[in-house]
Amino acid sequence: MKKKLVSAALCTAMIAAMTTGGSMTVLAEGKDVTISYACWDSNQADLLRKVADDFEAENPGIKIDIQVSGWDDYWTGLEAAATGGSLPDTFWMHSNNIYYYASNDQLLDLTSYIEGSSDVDLAKFPEGLCQIYALDGKQYAVPKDYDTIALWYNKTLFDEAGIDYPDKTWTWDTMKEAAIKLTKDDGSQYGMCAGLHNQEGYYNFVYQNGGEIVTADNKSGYAEEATIGGISEYFSYVAEGLSPEIYDDKARAEAIQNGQCAMGLFGSWNLSGFAANDFMKENFDCAVLPTSNEGGKSSIFNGLGNAIAATTEHPDESWKWVEYLSSEAGQKKQAELGIAISAYEGTADSWTAAYPDFNVQCYIEMVDYAQIRPYTHQTSVWEDKAYEMLKGAYGGKEDLKEACEKTAAMMDEAIAAEQ
Repeated sequence: MKKKLVSAALCTAMIAAMTTGGSMTVLAEGKDVTISYACWDSNQADLLRKVADDFEAENPGIKIDIQVSGWDDYWTGLEAAATGGSLPDTFWMHSNNIYYYASNDQLLDLTSYIEGSSDVDLAKFPEGLCQIYALDGKQYAVPKDYDTIALWYNKTLFDEAGIDYPDKTWTWDTMKEAAIKLTKDDGSQYGMCAGLHNQEGYYNFVYQNGGEIVTADNKSGYAEEATIGGISEYFSYVAEGLSPEIYDDKARAEAIQNGQCAMGLFGSWNLSGFAANDFMKENFDCAVLPTSNEGGKSSIFNGLGNAIAATTEHPDESWKWVEYLSSEAGQKKQAELGIAISAYEGTADSWTAAYPDFNVQCYIEMVDYAQIRPYTHQTSVWEDKAYEMLKGAYGGKEDLKEACEKTAAMMDEAIAAEQ
């Protein structure tokens, strides 16, 4: 995801918020222990408060302090807190950053806790997600959820244009034809919202086209013909005037929610926000991603993990909280609230029931052919640079093949430095 610079004041405030739980959880004897829990999604944080309330009722003496900040600020503050030895007690972890924190002894090894728990069984979680949060035979986080990417479409605009809704038969050509019909010459309406984004954008097209971002031998796949072809297809919506140029997440969401764009790719983590938006509920639905014209299927698959700081002064209480979140009952409770697609086997259907206004079952259907979000030991180092290096090609100011080749060279150098 794209990173932004934060002001010194904002960074300081965010670090203070993150470290409060980690450095001030020691209270007088007989008083409650407060465990901080940091995350980056305010919609989920509001719902997680209900889970925390239930946990506190079942575990008197432990209080959960949920601390939320935006994606960019989260990682800026987390890194600063790690440097200062004052990480939150518990917090979300991502595939982009797990290696950095695990390899630098910032995370508590959960292996023995998991082995001694009757409530947490890693065999009940997707193997690929468990592997993301393991290093050198040690487990440093338990999968919290999983996500895939679906196609969202404005039913009202489709009806007005007399176009059938997207379904499993759709291909790239079908989607392009619909986008052309839904785009107005005066620029007031676009058929597609093809913002510059990897996970919710061109990564899906790359893998549908048989390309890859990270190869099996841990090198860049950006220079491969199939990869360039997938990116080219996605970027073509901007080149052909079927999508506005959009460079950040907020603008992508606004383009859909203000009726400017008729279609767009969005991850399942957006559901709680979409369901709270009257315009989305009245006008939108979602479907599986179209295939490539040759029938290639893919949707980027990822999931967050719940981790515990190695520096926490309350490892046992922190584990109780993570254990609760990772148990079958805890995962089902999160799914029923619609927080995210719970990662525990058999709980995903409870998540779909939380969103009766949308065809969210499509997110789960795509797991069968989903592609794990590409990652290496230090994904964020090359992924952020790739985003910047592709901007020119996305905006039509640079040749895509040349941009991809330069990106591949940068990425190979970054991956080699990880060793």
